[in-house]
Amino acid sequence: MGWFNTVRNPKFKNTKKQPNNNPTGLWKKCVNCSEILQTERLIENHNVCTFCDHHYRLSAEERLATLIDAGSFREFGSDLETKNPLQFMDKLSYNDRLNKAYEKTGKKDGTLSGFAKIDGIKVVMAVMDFSFMGGSMGVVTGEKIALAMDLALENKAPCIVVSCSGGARMQEGLLSLMQMAKTSAARKRLKDAGIPYISLITDPTTGGCAASFSIQGDINISEPKALIGFAGPRVIEQSIRQTLPDGFQRAEFLLEHGFIDRIIHRKDLRKEMTFFVKMFGK
Repeated sequence: MGWFNTVRNPKFKNTKKQPNNNPTGLWKKCVNCSEILQTERLIENHNVCTFCDHHYRLSAEERLATLIDAGSFREFGSDLETKNPLQFMDKLSYNDRLNKAYEKTGKKDGTLSGFAKIDGIKVVMAVMDFSFMGGSMGVVTGEKIALAMDLALENKAPCIVVSCSGGARMQEGLLSLMQMAKTSAARKRLKDAGIPYISLITDPTTGGCAASFSIQGDINISEPKALIGFAGPRVIEQSIRQTLPDGFQRAEFLLEHGFIDRIIHRKDLRKEMTFFVKMFGK
């Protein structure tokens, strides 16, 4: 075996790792149909899959860009900031979770509110953003939506709320649940004054939002196949001890049973929203 000791390990050329200059983000796999999509074409198609028509979630800014006149948005309530009134702690403290959300989104809260124009008509809007803690409704979100409704009343302008939420924010406990009553009271003031309120329900809209302002519009509009409901199917089935039909929390089922008024494809939303704003404004 002496020959074995004389074998030398091969020498490899010592080269530095070359930087990867390949472009990224040019393609995206559809989460619904698994087709490969060109990112640029997806954006041009309003973030809707060109193969299966799956509607991707939009940020609050992206949503505004699809609905309002360019450059017309004037934000209010930007100084409102979420606190930690209960000093809540689960696996992480609520403060840590908020800081992570700040770093991820650059926002103080998950709702953007302000004045805007749609085809030159002044409106007041509140738009929820799912990327901030699942669009959960805390005190600040409830305040911004109620404020939008009150300013719509004050300015006699149509109010539009775009819902996208996982429900009430558990870290704020009862204070979060109280937002259901606060926003519903603000909506009642609009109704009594005859000010139009349009609710646009997007995927997903669940929990306390679905149980309050999201389904209280003069007209409730949804995007196709949006998930809309209060609790999960398993919880409901265990509560009522019945087997529920497939898709009972999708927009199409709710339209058929009268819970919403219209399903509108994203590419048509701006045109349809203009129609409703003009119709209700007469």
